[in-house]
Amino acid sequence: MIAGGSDVEFAVTEGREQSSYTEVVLRELRKSRTTVVGLWCIALLVLLAVYAPLLSLDQPILWDAGRGVSMPLFPALFNRLLFENSIDVFFNLLLVLSPLYVAVGLFVRGARARRFGGRAKVLGALSLVHLAVFSAVAPEQFGPLPNPLHRSSHVVAYRIRADELAAAGQAPRAIFPLHRYGYRETNPEESVQPPSRRHPFGTDTEGRDVLARMIYGTRVSLTIGVIAVAIYVAIGVVLGALAGYFGGLIDSVISRFIEVMICFPSFFLILTLAAVIEKRSIFHVMAIIGVTSWTGVARLVRAEFLKHRELEYTQAAVALGIPTRRIIFRHILPNAIAPVLVTATFGIAAAILVESSLSFLGIGDLSVASWGETLNTGRAEGKPWLIIAPGLAIFFVVTVFNLVGEGLRDALDPKLRSR
Repeated sequence: MIAGGSDVEFAVTEGREQSSYTEVVLRELRKSRTTVVGLWCIALLVLLAVYAPLLSLDQPILWDAGRGVSMPLFPALFNRLLFENSIDVFFNLLLVLSPLYVAVGLFVRGARARRFGGRAKVLGALSLVHLAVFSAVAPEQFGPLPNPLHRSSHVVAYRIRADELAAAGQAPRAIFPLHRYGYRETNPEESVQPPSRRHPFGTDTEGRDVLARMIYGTRVSLTIGVIAVAIYVAIGVVLGALAGYFGGLIDSVISRFIEVMICFPSFFLILTLAAVIEKRSIFHVMAIIGVTSWTGVARLVRAEFLKHRELEYTQAAVALGIPTRRIIFRHILPNAIAPVLVTATFGIAAAILVESSLSFLGIGDLSVASWGETLNTGRAEGKPWLIIAPGLAIFFVVTVFNLVGEGLRDALDPKLRSR
């Protein structure tokens, strides 16, 4: 009964085979080289965010100074004196559990995938498990009770310790990450140092390694983009669906509310809300971006619902007595979601730019490795290496998501599909 969406099948002239809507879209995406390159770049950015501790950290993977072999890096992943922000905890948990996720993904294939309800359901179940474990680990306390999983312990400077033992002729056997610096490690003696062999991207005013901050900044940018966009897409879809389906007074009230929100310049509204919050965190930034950027999605969904509610499949669903909630979210929404996906892809790039702008202006979260903060330091100090690295990183990530958005728009629009 659905006129479009994932259950619709299109006839394929070549070979007279039938392909699902998803397969048609994926085939169109593969035809665009720039889109494929963009998707690979996003995958590499995700891997960089997940495996950042294996690339840059001063905690060794293996350590043996004559008292037995230990693995300091893995306990350090959940030491809140080393990784204070919850974003790091989330990605570090993903790093630890990634072998399990890969094993499940390899096991649930073919017939097994159908037995478990499809790979999408298995992926959803793994995501819920991950969020549940993260929710148990991240909080410092549950109400008045301290969280026993919130771990804080003394941080050992293993890199400095290794150098001291080597100078004394007792070099330990150790395997460090590729770059032996953490993004929060400060050294006032190396403040604002130019690029060198020890610090390929130089250091900032606090002597922190810029390369390490660039690597861990990938986590912040991706999280900001995905979470902020998820918030405003959810708000926009719900309000737009209600306005477009019911019409009348509900449509008038929601439309006037949208127009009022549009009257305020979004970036200045974000600045105002960010300035009001006394103790800002990265989650406040996500929420602020989310609650101020939903108007475009709401208007887009409203227009799609106004069109689809008059089509035959919607009228048939109403005539059959299907509940309104099911008609909206199970029948009309899957057919109206394609333009929203394109908007969301472009929105991720926009959210990354907004977060970088807030950090550049000094009203971001100082506990995370933000590219905008490094860029602001470079402007204030007049040091080009503090400007070029974060500037190129922001440009690269925004360009990649825009390329994928362009390709997704062409693949979802039948009029723009290549023949």
